[in-house]
Amino acid sequence: MKVSVVVPTHDPDPGRLRRTLLGLCAQTLPGTEWETILVDNASTRFPAPDFFADCRPSSLAIVSAPELGLTAARRRGLAAARGDFVVLVDDDNVLAPDYLAQVARLFAAHPELGALGGLSLPEFEMPPPAWAAEFFPLLALRVRIPSPAISGLHRAAGGGQFLYPACAPIGAGMALRREAAAAWSAQAAAGAPSDRRGRALTSGGDNDIVLTLLHAGWKVGCFSELVLTHLIPAGRLDAGYLARLNRGIQHSWVEVLARHGASGWPAISSWTLPLRQARMWWRHRAWHGPAERIRWQGACGHFEGRVRRVSAP
Repeated sequence: MKVSVVVPTHDPDPGRLRRTLLGLCAQTLPGTEWETILVDNASTRFPAPDFFADCRPSSLAIVSAPELGLTAARRRGLAAARGDFVVLVDDDNVLAPDYLAQVARLFAAHPELGALGGLSLPEFEMPPPAWAAEFFPLLALRVRIPSPAISGLHRAAGGGQFLYPACAPIGAGMALRREAAAAWSAQAAAGAPSDRRGRALTSGGDNDIVLTLLHAGWKVGCFSELVLTHLIPAGRLDAGYLARLNRGIQHSWVEVLARHGASGWPAISSWTLPLRQARMWWRHRAWHGPAERIRWQGACGHFEGRVRRVSAP
């Protein structure tokens, strides 16, 4: 078995999940060389068996992960995987038909890589407002490949903190070499930073995977040959949703960098938090419009993450 596809899902939208599974059904990699593991992560509503009648991909197995959270669901899927490579697919991702074949080819061509990814192109349910483009990266979108396309672990000039590589794969469509995935899963078992958990919008799991692999000596890469379509419902372009998302992501970002010794920001005392957030309100002119308010919420999350570093054991 060359490739295992792990699809975590919690209370999935039937239409988007069906599109995801149909994208897997269309893969050009021979069906004998890959499998699909759909992880039901503590869903209160999950498709009945007849849902899969016309969208059942190769060697589909449905497993349960009763502990709510994306990290727990991914680890459950990895435990069930039999492939040499594991591809993490969200339940709103539609892989290009050659995605899995390209994963196998790229890993064979680059034995130094522990993880790789590619482009994540949007399909919007409704046209986004002009101000929203700035925040597309928050929605796990990547429309161009950074340079360099492959990177290991590097420090800032003068031997400072570790630098997070621009070419690090995002979680949507991230492919992992099996031994690299196992190393991350073992470390996550001892405690992992905040990640998606139900409706919570923290999101540090992807970065934790990348940094764990880099510290273990692997390199990571991003390639234009890998393309997926990310289905974006209208609600994810709501200004309030993006504000909460930015706050959660910036909070998680600070925490995961600190966990891996990659943060250049000092810890702050909790009593300073309201003052800092008020100052950011004025600096970002948060009253002016949705983009300004979303930026301010990100600044709030950043400072909240730094306070957590003080109180963490």
